[in-house]
Amino acid sequence: MDYRQAGVDVEAGREFVSRIRQQVESTFRPEVMGGIGGFAGLFEIPPGYKAPVLVSGTDGVGTKLKIAQAMDYHHTIGIDLVAMCVNDILTTGAEPLYFLDYLATGKLEPAQLADVVTGIVTGCKQSGCALLGGETAEMPGFYGAGEYDAAGFAVGIVEKSELLNGSQVNIGDVAIAVESSGVHSNGFSLVRKIIESNGWQWSDCLPEWEGKSLGEIFLEPTRIYVKPIQVLLKSGIDIHGMAHITGGGLPENLPRCLGPGQSIQVKAGSWQPLPVFNWLADKGQVNSTAMLETFNLGVGFVVLVSPEQGQATLDFFSGQGLVANQIGQVIEGNGSFVWLD
Repeated sequence: MDYRQAGVDVEAGREFVSRIRQQVESTFRPEVMGGIGGFAGLFEIPPGYKAPVLVSGTDGVGTKLKIAQAMDYHHTIGIDLVAMCVNDILTTGAEPLYFLDYLATGKLEPAQLADVVTGIVTGCKQSGCALLGGETAEMPGFYGAGEYDAAGFAVGIVEKSELLNGSQVNIGDVAIAVESSGVHSNGFSLVRKIIESNGWQWSDCLPEWEGKSLGEIFLEPTRIYVKPIQVLLKSGIDIHGMAHITGGGLPENLPRCLGPGQSIQVKAGSWQPLPVFNWLADKGQVNSTAMLETFNLGVGFVVLVSPEQGQATLDFFSGQGLVANQIGQVIEGNGSFVWLD
């Protein structure tokens, strides 16, 4: 017997690396040392920092992967993977430097995983970070045919004096919400349950979606906020805190950027949820509390600024082509989320 008879195809692994090499190298920043193929990726600290702090984050895409695999469409799932990591570390004020991925599958299909890497490359270019390296694991008997899982890891950098850690947030600061591109990459176990309970397939095209299949609607990739937020941080507007709205929605994520003795108050109706969320609530008979605690409801990222700079912040995002709304404010409290009907 040999490794191929056991289910691992070394030649397929070599073909996969050959397919992705040029794409990966197209993301390299000047600080990258060497190419792909070594045991580790090397990256120099960019010049100009006095007291640099490295910021790291890791995440996956969750069961949104099941939709990509059912549709046999893998070009955008890598964007989600990068977005979930870089948007997280962005909340500290950090600039993403580089990204690494881990892809695991039952049987390595070079074309399939090369499509995943195409999305990762796109996400890295959107966020300005290098795809420094990755790992591909072929695990026969662990994943079914056509199945794979993906995890991502991002590292960024911020000047220590500019690190956002909650201490800059003040009572009375206003919350400016930036629109999401859709469901992003959280809540898909519930999304899948709603689709399955209605007897639909991901390839179905329902009249209300104007010719788009359900798979296309829900594979819309997570918006990456890095470039506009990096511009905002240098614009003269004083950002006190930021939150990436992921699993748990606004109630779970907004309090994470606060300081001691503070809570966040959000007013219902202060923004217009995207149509996809109203559709999910209707077709799944999901109550408003469950929707709020599961999905982003059209808010992908939130920045906290002083009331005096609220309008300037709204104007900034409008100039970037992004929809933004003032949805609430910081109040005295114990780190809770307060919902005003």
